[in-house]
Amino acid sequence: MSARRTRLRAGSVLAVCLAALTSTTAGAATDPPDRHELQRQLDEFVRSPGGPPGAIAVLRTENGTRVVRAGVADIRTGRAPRPDDHMRIASTAKAFSGAVALTLVDHRVLRLDDTLHKWLPQLPDAWGKVTLRQLLNHTSGLPDYSRSDGFVAALRADPRHQFDSRRLLDYVADQPLLFTPGSEYRYSNSDNIAVALMAEAATRTTYEELLRRLVYRPLGLQSTSLPQGYRMPSPYLHGYDVDPPAAPQDVSEVIGMSGVWASGGIVSTPADMTRFIRGYASGRLYGGRVVEQQRQWIEGSSEPAGPGRNSAGLAVFRYQTRCGVVLGHTGNTLGYTQLIAATPDGRRSLTFSVTSQVIRSTDAARLKKMRALEENFVCALLRGGGA
Repeated sequence: MSARRTRLRAGSVLAVCLAALTSTTAGAATDPPDRHELQRQLDEFVRSPGGPPGAIAVLRTENGTRVVRAGVADIRTGRAPRPDDHMRIASTAKAFSGAVALTLVDHRVLRLDDTLHKWLPQLPDAWGKVTLRQLLNHTSGLPDYSRSDGFVAALRADPRHQFDSRRLLDYVADQPLLFTPGSEYRYSNSDNIAVALMAEAATRTTYEELLRRLVYRPLGLQSTSLPQGYRMPSPYLHGYDVDPPAAPQDVSEVIGMSGVWASGGIVSTPADMTRFIRGYASGRLYGGRVVEQQRQWIEGSSEPAGPGRNSAGLAVFRYQTRCGVVLGHTGNTLGYTQLIAATPDGRRSLTFSVTSQVIRSTDAARLKKMRALEENFVCALLRGGGA
C-alpha cells in the first residue's frame, strides 16, 4: 500500500471511528482465568487473522503489578510492548477533561449547572442552556463536529491538517441541538471540546496548563502530554492499520492531534494510565461531594463499549461484569484501542491496550471477542488478585 493511499485511508477511517457507536455484549464465562490462561487468550487474540500486532495489559492490585503482553510493539524491530511505551490514548482522554472540570467544580471555580451561555457566549444561542453536567454525561444534544462534512473533508484531504483546536465547534455552529438537553444520551466528541473551552474561560488558563497543574502533577504522570502534531515520542507502541490480506501498515504518525484535542488527543503510557485511572476512579482529585455527583449513572455506553453492562456517569463509565464493577473509560483511534478501569476505591486497576483500531462498524466480531477478553482480565483483577 502506498504512503499516499495509507494517508487517504487513514483520514477516512479516523473520520468513521470518531463517529462510530458500539453496543455489543461480552461473552459469558465462569471462573476467572489464571495467569497462564490470560496469557494464552491474549496471544490468541493477537495471532488470529486480522488481530492487532501487539497488546499489553497492566494489572495492579494490593499485591503488586503484573504485565501481560503479546505480539510486538514494532513490527520492524520485533521488540515486545513495554509499560513505558508511549501510545495514543484516544477517547480515554475524555476522562482527563472530566478530571480537569470536576476538580474545578470541587474548587468552586465551575458549577455543574453552569451553562455554555455563561462561559462561552460566542457559541450559538440555541446551545446556550446546555450545562457542564450534560456535556460530561453526553446528554447535551450538541451536534458532533467530527461527523460534519467540512471536518471530514479536511481530514480526508490531509490527515495531518493543522486544525485550530479551539474552533472545532465552528464546523457545526450552524446546526441546532439534536435534542432537548438532558433528554437523551448520545456520545459526542463535541462535548469534551466544550468542556475544555469552559475550563479555559473560567480560569483564563490554557487547557494544556490545566492538565499539568490539576492532573499530571497530582497523580505523578511523567510521560503524558497533549500534542498538536503527529509525531510520537520515543519509545512508543506503533499503531497499525490491519486490513488482511495486506500486511499491517504503520499509522502511528499518519494523523495530527489538533483535530481531536480534548476529545482524544493525549499521548501517554500504560504505566501513566495505570496511575491516572487509580486516582481518577477513586476520586483522589476532588472531594466526596463531587464524586457523588459523578456517579449518578444513566443508560449509555462508552465508545467502543467496555466489558459487561455499561452505564454513563460524568466523564466516567461503570462496567458491570460477571465478576464485579469497575469504573473507567474506553477509546479507539487509528492504530489504537484502549480500556482503562479500576475499582471504585482505586486499589485495583487494569490498563488494556492493543495496537490496532477495533470498532463495531468495521469488525463487530472482533470487538465482541475483545470485550469478552477484557471481561476475563477484569475477573482476574477482581477475583484472582491479578498480580
